[in-house]
Amino acid sequence: MADKPFQRVGAVSNAHAGADFEVLAKDFFFRTENLKLASNFDVLVGAHTLKKHRRFDLGCGSPPTLVECKSHKWTSGNNIPSAKITVWNESMYYFHLAPASYRKVLFVLKDIHSRKNESLAAYYVRNHGHLVPNAVEIWEYDLAANVAERIH
Repeated sequence: MADKPFQRVGAVSNAHAGADFEVLAKDFFFRTENLKLASNFDVLVGAHTLKKHRRFDLGCGSPPTLVECKSHKWTSGNNIPSAKITVWNESMYYFHLAPASYRKVLFVLKDIHSRKNESLAAYYVRNHGHLVPNAVEIWEYDLAANVAERIH
């Protein structure tokens, strides 16, 4: 592990951890909303008439839904994972550029700061909420309880 200091503990790779989390998200929305989401869902996005294809982690056309999944955690030293927060901001921008007809969901792993008793998602909304478009839902998934809760 010394040669991979940012590797998720217990995971084969960070990519595997992310892919596994997408499966949990897909299962959650199927169980709770009977929503059949496809992986790598392609949508045209753009700030004006020029559009480009963008693949969202999960999505479907009926009902139109886009889901970005983030299984990020506080750092091992309980610091803010700044690079990960930047990725969340990027997701907000892509949600903003996506067609308005789509439901937009950021589905994140619930991870509580050991000293501050604040989840990473709650921290994000408190400090970066001004970047979250009005229509975006933020859901926290509690891995231990196998439940998710909408926090925004």
